[in-house]
Amino acid sequence: MTGPAPAPVPVPDPAPVPVLGLGEAIARARAMAAGGERVVLGIAGAPGAGKSTLAGAVADSVGLAAVDVPMDGFHLAQAELDRLGRADRKGAPDTFDAAGFVALLRRIRDQRPGDAVVYAPAFDRTLEEPVAGAIPVEADVPLVIVEGNYLLVPDGAFAGVRPLLDECWFVEVDDALRLDRLTARHAAHGKAPAAAAAWARGPDERNARLVAGTRHRADAVVRLA
Repeated sequence: MTGPAPAPVPVPDPAPVPVLGLGEAIARARAMAAGGERVVLGIAGAPGAGKSTLAGAVADSVGLAAVDVPMDGFHLAQAELDRLGRADRKGAPDTFDAAGFVALLRRIRDQRPGDAVVYAPAFDRTLEEPVAGAIPVEADVPLVIVEGNYLLVPDGAFAGVRPLLDECWFVEVDDALRLDRLTARHAAHGKAPAAAAAWARGPDERNARLVAGTRHRADAVVRLA
């Protein structure tokens, strides 16, 4: 005669992601750079959350021992977005050269003192276009800061990013402030006020919801006031 079925083993909830303030984040990054070995630090977050602000603050604090490499340099050119019919959702995952971004990260991780400079692209917000070879990554720089929306996305070509990061932070800020920032950014780069607000609450917000679902994969959350 069979006995009662064993009770299911409870599955513990995932451990909460630690939350850092700006000062704590900078101190943590400085400790990474002080080790002298190449460390690749990712900074992820929704559009307008403050990724560039945090990356800039970290790079300024660490000085010559750090370089900032934004994922935005891998935006597809406007002409290519037009050809593919994706210009109306510029900033979505499939409007980037994700495979190229992963290839660059591999080169950065494999770079050793004495190796040649690795050149990364930048994104010119005035032109709204990527610019090749704009950011030199010297072989003896210990801390490479990589910022972008989709660093923690677990599928598609972007899935190759997370394994190449030694640590990844998720930046978050009050949603109302984030939307205000995005609207102001779009207006500053040529959109009419109504169009700027519509883009921030349309394509940008769809991307923000996707990014929010990756928060739990971060090593730490950085909250910016």
